[in-house]
Amino acid sequence: MTQIEPIFDKKCECRMCKKTFTTKKLRSRFIKVTNYDTDFCPIYASDEINPILYHVNVCPHCGFSSTDDFTPYFPPGAADEIQLKVCSQWVPHDFGQKRKVTDAIKTFKLAIYCSLLKKEKYIVVAGTYMRLAWLYRLLENTDQEKRFMKLAMDAYLHSYMEDDFKGTQVSEVRILYLIGELARRTHQTEQAVKYFSKVIEQQNRTIESGIIDMAKERWYDIREEQKSARLTENIS
Repeated sequence: MTQIEPIFDKKCECRMCKKTFTTKKLRSRFIKVTNYDTDFCPIYASDEINPILYHVNVCPHCGFSSTDDFTPYFPPGAADEIQLKVCSQWVPHDFGQKRKVTDAIKTFKLAIYCSLLKKEKYIVVAGTYMRLAWLYRLLENTDQEKRFMKLAMDAYLHSYMEDDFKGTQVSEVRILYLIGELARRTHQTEQAVKYFSKVIEQQNRTIESGIIDMAKERWYDIREEQKSARLTENIS
């Protein structure tokens, strides 16, 4: 019997140049999540079997980069902008092979640039920033991780204010929690408390009790950190 490999070739059609290409994806049966960080970052059993590495599809012909979360629709003028700023500058490069974390980071930066030119929904842009922050976490590059967490938080805030997360898999409670947690992780304590409080206020109106519990835990963590900081100040 032929042994089934975790990685396989998926055929894609570029929405910009309409040419076909293949990109690697992981078979779901091989993906094993052992835990989640407090910002929902999945911890995989193997760094090699990490679907985030293959989340972005990069057209080797024109450079247009997207994820499955992108909409097929191009607003007026967006395709021309992408043609001018991405496709006409593109030096042919094939990201359709096995990827290391550093390769995946390049694909995410391309996808973010394309998503901004294409004027994708804030919720899509936020999710792309978020996954890029997680990749930097794998490399233990704290500065870049925080940089992209801040950008993700800003995009989630815009998404929440404009309601553009409606109709996606991200609920109101989840987006409020994410804003709070990203604020906490980037040391914006007042903002974190404000949004965790908004999550807790929803406890009688949501079935996502796990997220309510997480918000309470994070709120408690902040309170304990503040107590400890005050104690240190008093001692010194």
